[in-house]
Amino acid sequence: MKSVEKAKVLRADFMQGHGKGYGKDALVRQQPGVRRRLTNQELTDLYATNAIVQNIIDIPAEDMTRNWFTLRMEDEKLKNDIMSKLSDLKAKEKFKKARSYERLYGDGFISLGVTQSSPFKLSDPLDVQKLKRVDYIHAFSGKKVNEFILNEDMFSPNYGQVEFFQVNRRSRLGQQIAGVTQDNVHASRLIHDQTRRLEDEYRGQPLLESLYDIITVLDTSLWSVGQILYDFAFKVYKSDSIVDMDAQEKYELGMIMDYMFRTEALAVIGKEEELTKETTNTTGIKDLLDYVWDYLSGAVRMPKTVIKGQEAGTITGAQYDVMNYYSRIVAMQENELKPNLERLIRLLLWSSDELGGVIDPDSLEWEIKFNPLWHVDSKTDAEIRKLIAETDQIYVTNGILTVDEVRETRFGQFGLTNELKFSGDEADLERMAKEVYEAWKERGKNG
Repeated sequence: MKSVEKAKVLRADFMQGHGKGYGKDALVRQQPGVRRRLTNQELTDLYATNAIVQNIIDIPAEDMTRNWFTLRMEDEKLKNDIMSKLSDLKAKEKFKKARSYERLYGDGFISLGVTQSSPFKLSDPLDVQKLKRVDYIHAFSGKKVNEFILNEDMFSPNYGQVEFFQVNRRSRLGQQIAGVTQDNVHASRLIHDQTRRLEDEYRGQPLLESLYDIITVLDTSLWSVGQILYDFAFKVYKSDSIVDMDAQEKYELGMIMDYMFRTEALAVIGKEEELTKETTNTTGIKDLLDYVWDYLSGAVRMPKTVIKGQEAGTITGAQYDVMNYYSRIVAMQENELKPNLERLIRLLLWSSDELGGVIDPDSLEWEIKFNPLWHVDSKTDAEIRKLIAETDQIYVTNGILTVDEVRETRFGQFGLTNELKFSGDEADLERMAKEVYEAWKERGKNG
């Protein structure tokens, strides 16, 4: 019995503890559902060293804010003043950074630097009745927040909600700010961006935690392809004299021949010697790499073309998956970005010194409308127009529409423009996308 146990300890290959859970082999120890918690430093290192990780984190944040939005209200001057103030605050850049931080660390924040008509502490709720100006906004990540302080009074209407964030305010040089290293900042003085939170956890989950395994495989595939390319072609030298050489002579011969065969096109060898060139067999490599990319694409819900950095906002007829991605971005804009933007605009309207006086946001009719995210390329644009024209012809022929009605619809104030653009809310977008895609596939079959 002791000899068996000793054998288990001495084994050092992949069979170590096979079937018993012993050893350090990753495949033997692999268990689904084992969570890996990444520290902030590990998340930072992953982002800093992997360009694909940077794309996964940054591209959706950029797409959400890239074309910004149009503020719809009757008062044109007020609308322009609000948009000008948002530009001065660099709101577009700050909201993009906050979303990038949210994807990377789980929580993104925007601090609201305001002036009030009476002194206040950061732990005090932001009183809109005393608000004078919004002086600045700054984006920062959950790394700066040490603690989420929740309301645990079960008789409070805010039970379970975060009331204060314990924020680290130490300067880069380690000096304390205002005599403290951290403050309890009331939640109303921050905009908090958080989209992934597990039950009974208050911090958001970093996106890379669930992607860690596939990122590891992707990194391994990159290294493996590099090794294949490095050793793709190599030479084999055969000679009977090799048998009589000692280790030092073999080493020196290898060094000399390696140098010569890499720099000289001509090899001078003996009659009984042989020099051959071998190449690495790469059959099946493409399928393996495609699997890695498909898994990564599905995990992050981004098409491979987008992850790889396709031209932003351009769609061809065969990219229905890209249209789905942009539709998902539209949903994120409406459900996640829009409420935070509306809150900032409301603060500007409440500010007495910003827009010519206090304005009750509820007394106005106003709406945030996000600008179109994408346009189709010229070829797809022509195919869609052709499909629409054929549909209109059927309507006119069957008496459903008149020629004047078609003319007004297609070429009037709200008709087709020189280049089709979509914001994601067109009722027939999905139908047109499918028709163009099917037409593209049929054309490919027919050559």
